[in-house]
Amino acid sequence: MSPEKNLSIAHSWFEAFNSQNLEKLLSLYDDEAQHFSPKLKINKPETNGYINGKDALRLWWSEAFENLPTLHYKVTSLTSNADRVFMEYTRMVTGESDMLVAEVLEIRDNKIVFSRVYHG
Repeated sequence: MSPEKNLSIAHSWFEAFNSQNLEKLLSLYDDEAQHFSPKLKINKPETNGYINGKDALRLWWSEAFENLPTLHYKVTSLTSNADRVFMEYTRMVTGESDMLVAEVLEIRDNKIVFSRVYHG
């Protein structure tokens, strides 16, 4: 895939996430996609930070949207190549300190197959 197409997927990802459009967000992922997040490791220690598949992603994000209705990501940088996008953004939630975040989306056949989150 082209770096431009992957950037388009990243822009769609932020649009879906920030509007809390769960189905649009999930449509960007492969059915068997994996996701790693330090927040998962803390909030669901049994996962060791990893979840697999759209059902697990749906549950994780629906809980986040329900528990953090003001959750919003502000993009600061996007870099892409033929198979991944490196995203830097600020996580903002009313009443919490802003958090710097980096996330890598691995993309195959126009779908996200693996995402990794890093907190600053």
